[in-house]
Amino acid sequence: MLQQFTRLNLAILELPDEVFQVIAEGARRLGVSVEEFVIDAIAKLLDPSRRIELYIGLHEKLLREAEEFNLKGDLVQASEKYWGTAAALLNAVGERLGLPHHTHRDLKEIAIHLTEREGDAEYTRLLSSVETLHASYYHNLLGKISFEAHREDALRLMERLKNLLEN
Repeated sequence: MLQQFTRLNLAILELPDEVFQVIAEGARRLGVSVEEFVIDAIAKLLDPSRRIELYIGLHEKLLREAEEFNLKGDLVQASEKYWGTAAALLNAVGERLGLPHHTHRDLKEIAIHLTEREGDAEYTRLLSSVETLHASYYHNLLGKISFEAHREDALRLMERLKNLLEN
């Protein structure tokens, strides 16, 4: 049986189950989505500016999906998409700054680096809030009011990261 994998422009790639399982296991080990895992693997073959573009494109795609799930009231799926969109921007920032950005820990360390560099603890505080969205995907933790609070934090973190990338 073949697994289908949808990419940024909704193109479909069919893979043998065995190949998909190897990719999925690698993604699980790193704490990232299958899509992020594949993009990271491909990104290693590209120059840094193209990698940043790839991560920004992933961010934009996941943000659209997050908003769609939110409008449908699917807070569990929306939670993971908001996490993914923030993680994609952290990957872009890590790439720009020459910092590792392949694991969940790396993303946390980027936020810590930004907090120390900018003298602004909002980076780590906002990321902690976004991590709650990620946890909610696995444990269905959040009601609508709590979800909205964490969603707003995710959007604030994304704005800060986009500003860093634009400067």
